[in-house]
Amino acid sequence: MTDQSGVVFGDLALSKPVLRAVDRIGYESPSPIQARSIPPLLEGKDLLGQAQTGTGKTAAFALPLLSNLDLKAPHPQVLVLAPTRELAIQVAEAMQTYACYMPGFRVLPVYGGQSMEIQLRQLRRGVHAVVGTPGRIQDHLRRGTLRLDKLTTVVLDEADEMLRMGFIDEVREILAQTPDEKQVALFSATMPREIRRVASEYLRDPVEIKIQARTATVETLTQLFFQVGGMQNKLDALTRVLEAEEFDAMLVFVRTRVTTVELAQKLEARGFACAPLSGDMSQSSRERTIERLKNGALDIVVATDVAARGIHVDRISHVVNFDVPYDAEAYVHRIGRTARAGREGKAILFISPRERRLLRSIERVTGQRIEPMRMPTQKDVTDRRISQFKRALGAAIDEQDLRVYRAVVDEFIEENDVDVASVAAALAYMAQQSRPLLPYRPAKPAPEPAPEQTHDRTPEPRDAAAGGPKRPQPSGSAGDLAPSGTPYMERYRIDVGREHGVQPGNIVGALANEVGLDAEFIGAIRILDDHSIVELPEGLPKAILHHLKKVWVCRRQLGIRLYREGMSKPVRPRPKAGSRTPAGPPRKPAKKFGKPRKGAGKPTKKVRGKAKGR
Repeated sequence: MTDQSGVVFGDLALSKPVLRAVDRIGYESPSPIQARSIPPLLEGKDLLGQAQTGTGKTAAFALPLLSNLDLKAPHPQVLVLAPTRELAIQVAEAMQTYACYMPGFRVLPVYGGQSMEIQLRQLRRGVHAVVGTPGRIQDHLRRGTLRLDKLTTVVLDEADEMLRMGFIDEVREILAQTPDEKQVALFSATMPREIRRVASEYLRDPVEIKIQARTATVETLTQLFFQVGGMQNKLDALTRVLEAEEFDAMLVFVRTRVTTVELAQKLEARGFACAPLSGDMSQSSRERTIERLKNGALDIVVATDVAARGIHVDRISHVVNFDVPYDAEAYVHRIGRTARAGREGKAILFISPRERRLLRSIERVTGQRIEPMRMPTQKDVTDRRISQFKRALGAAIDEQDLRVYRAVVDEFIEENDVDVASVAAALAYMAQQSRPLLPYRPAKPAPEPAPEQTHDRTPEPRDAAAGGPKRPQPSGSAGDLAPSGTPYMERYRIDVGREHGVQPGNIVGALANEVGLDAEFIGAIRILDDHSIVELPEGLPKAILHHLKKVWVCRRQLGIRLYREGMSKPVRPRPKAGSRTPAGPPRKPAKKFGKPRKGAGKPTKKVRGKAKGR
């Protein structure tokens, strides 16, 4: 096994158009799998490669195969079989990118869920490479719309995943219809017996390459775990991470399709740009979700293992294992979605006390220790929001023309005899009403996380060295986490949202004017498409709520009601005034809010038969 250190792409005898594309993309040096795979593939040899996800396998076979392509022959010369639609699309897009200086090159992704007519039209025009899933490739073979008799190369990408998904028989049937004299490259993260059998049957004297699993767990990837169990506790822990971590895009892994939708909805309700990704979504929806993640329209995708297979989005800086994977290999595949191409990344694993054995198994496979995570505190969340606000403020000062606004502020100061600092503070408050800089009220802070105590009898994992000290426990208990808002605040849903043109000021004004509620007692406001979520003090009197239901805002009645999802603390029956609580002293009567104005809550005007709100 030769040392590949110091090798550059220019040393690998790739064609000039491919090298130009590599230089344009910005690749500096090949990864280990690329440096060792490209030479034998350029020579036409068969190859058996074992490497984890995220090590650069696509370029390892695409670059040499494109270099050997005959552009004058517009028939399929290369066939790539992939386990999922997403991976097929990714490979096809990568090949198109690498062939940007090869005029006339055409590659066709072939997968179920896409119109057959589109694929047939492309095949009639002529293509040089076909990348597809086994099922749809078989459909074309049965129809006679795809001919493989002139293939020069077949690539089996992520063969173990095709085996796991039950495609191995389809793969055999497809290979049986290819020419005897062809080049075959098989890539797989693992080498189970059945994959070895396929390799021995269809590969001739292959060059075998094995990249150790630790290659996938790169040095730029930080791996952490946090001990927490239960859906609500994990949701609270994830929310705290999202509030305090600096991340670009995040992939959150769960086990079931149902959980993808449920968790995505809960995160969206808490103000995050999030969407689910699962196998039961339509193909167009899945492609649209991935594209939105790529272009920054989404920051978080909640996905299952199968749905996320093949996703390659450079923005992904964090991977969260919300549900621990069933095996260590799946964990390696998951974390391979981040820390690609030398970038830094972070992988966070939520694990319950009873799942600690899986943590030890993962560490054995990756060869790396996963460190305990310190859960961000309330102060961390507040500090990050203030830091983000300061950066946005500095950017506005440096980049925007503020002369008109300065003139307005100067005029206001002169008219009202107030100081500049007060005006600036008021403007900051107005700008941050929907996302307060102090999401946790310092007047009555929630308790800071304390070391988690469990009664689990499972022995604690020790360091790699025999008899080493026990691993320290994560300094945080999910039971103490407050998801958002202030202590002793509750969330309410109101039936007016973005599509109705509502602004935070409309909501604050209605609540303050109608029931005399001071603005300082109105918490975070989250405006969604058809409704909004607002945080108000716990235990609002029934008369106040009944009145607010009928208040009109943007020509809509508020219809306010308790929003039970993601509350700062659980709802419990409120003891009557004077009764004793578990804490001991009698409970004081609830704060009295102003009485509703006479005639308040009714439309003030009729416009074309419709009520016009305030």
